[in-house]
Amino acid sequence: MLTAAMTPGSFTTADVRSALSFGTVSMRTYIFSTNAKERFPVSSSFKFGFYDKSCPDAEKIVTSVVEAHFKTNPGIAPGVLRMHFHDCFVEGCDGSVLLHPTASNPQPEKTAIPNLTLRGFEVIDEAKKKLEEACPGIVSCADIIAFAARDSVKVTGGPRYRINSGRRDGRVSLQSEALANIPRPQFNAGQLIENFAAKGLSADDMVALSGAHTFGRSHCKSFAPIRTNDIDAAFAKSVSEVCPNVNVNRTVFLDGSSPNYFDNSYFKNLPAKKGLLPSDENLSLDSRTSSIVVTNANDARKWKKQFVAAIMKMGTTDLKLGSEGEIRRVCSQINAQ
Repeated sequence: MLTAAMTPGSFTTADVRSALSFGTVSMRTYIFSTNAKERFPVSSSFKFGFYDKSCPDAEKIVTSVVEAHFKTNPGIAPGVLRMHFHDCFVEGCDGSVLLHPTASNPQPEKTAIPNLTLRGFEVIDEAKKKLEEACPGIVSCADIIAFAARDSVKVTGGPRYRINSGRRDGRVSLQSEALANIPRPQFNAGQLIENFAAKGLSADDMVALSGAHTFGRSHCKSFAPIRTNDIDAAFAKSVSEVCPNVNVNRTVFLDGSSPNYFDNSYFKNLPAKKGLLPSDENLSLDSRTSSIVVTNANDARKWKKQFVAAIMKMGTTDLKLGSEGEIRRVCSQINAQ
């Protein structure tokens, strides 16, 4: 495989102060490093290499589990990345999306309509089991999700990057909060900007993170019947053949160009009126986001830099650190008091 050496460089915007690290990488893989001291609160309880002494192989164990599952099911990667997003947008990045219903809490986040189609729980459970065998009671489920999401980007050809860890697991998980906080596929750009701003994320961050729709699938109920006024006719016809109405239990690739690869073809599809979800297509129609879409379509490398900065920023949403949370023994249930 051809390789390209990257020399050290830097870029700065209002939301991004990160440096491009050096290394030898494949044509489609970039390695990014961010200056955490500039971007994020760094302390003894939240930092790079948080488990270096307490559980040295923690991140390697998660990576091995993600890679093994990806080999047999490439669709697991977008599923895990979506799980991280849904987790962080409700109660912060605290693993609350993993909790099962109980007698005392029959409707946790997992039972909310947007979360019924989440995939990848088995990846988190397997990683947790192995981590409990290696270093019991040390690694949080919240960090496992964050590590697995990062690895899901990497295995699909996306940028490799480091993330801070030290998150603790939350004890609150409510269906109502998921419904109130997770953006809907029918949202327009204005609603998305407002929704992301509530989590401390800018319009640039939102569009960059929307690029995760470059892989994965969407169920018919999220968009059918396909609209016809702002979409390519041939694309609409092909989608309608699979999803004529919301009652059909089928899925369509969010990005049919390269559905299992983390690239910027999603952004190229939008100006061509081939955005599957209304929320996707609206990004190229709204003046507040259309220029960002074009930039990301024309410059994959710039988008990947922005994506790394945005997902790291998202990963700090409403953190529970130290005594604010717990380390669950089993990710699907809170510890006994």
